[in-house]
Order: sequence, then C-alpha cells, then structure tokens
Amino acid sequence: MRLWVCIALFSIVLCASADRPRVVQAMVRAGHFVRDAAGGARDMLRAYQDMREANYKGADKYFHARGNYDAARRGPGGAWAARVISDAREKWQSRVSGRGHEDTRADQEANAWGRRGGDPNRYRPAGLPRKY
Repeated sequence: MRLWVCIALFSIVLCASADRPRVVQAMVRAGHFVRDAAGGARDMLRAYQDMREANYKGADKYFHARGNYDAARRGPGGAWAARVISDAREKWQSRVSGRGHEDTRADQEANAWGRRGGDPNRYRPAGLPRKY
C-alpha cells in the first residue's frame, strides 16, 4: 500500500512541476526532429515528383531550391533531411548522369539557397507553368 501511495505522490509531483524532467524534454525534442525530418523528406519527394511531371528544360535548379526551402522551413530536422537527400542525390547523379562538375556545383548552390531560406523563384525559368 505504501508503494502505491509513493507512486501516486511521485506522479503528482512530476505532473505539477512546471519543468519537465530533462529526459522527457530530450525525448520531445528528438520526436520533433524526427517529425520534421520525415516532413522534409516528403517535401523533397514532392519537389522531385513535380520536376518529373513538369518535364521542363532548365527547371531543375528551381525544383532543387523549392524542395530544400520547403523542407528547411519545417525546422532543424527538415533542413537535415534536405541536406542529406540533396548530397546523396548529387553524389549519385555526378557519377551516373555525366553532366559534369559544373552542373553539380550549380545544383548544390540551388540546394543551399533553398535551405538558407532564399526565394526559390530566383531559379524559376520563364514559361514554367504556374502550377509549380
């Protein structure tokens, strides 16, 4: 019986406390980071799908910037996901596509611009449908 009273009092003290225990705060922050990262990955996927659907010559930098911009706006987890996905994509494409170092550098510049909060429309080509 005393054990249950101690557990009840301990629970009340924890719930009544204005501050959460550090372990709980760390778990909440980690949960937010994971949620932001998953959302950022979805943003990057959506930008990729839009790029494929638009199939518009010269618009790839715009979609790179837009995907990174949307992901980074979610928070640190989204920015992390955008950086990891962008870097992996560029490493893979630089080996496979054969477009060269200059194209990879320009893509990375657009990625970084979007992650820093820059307007993706800077890279928007004339004539790209308003849908995108």
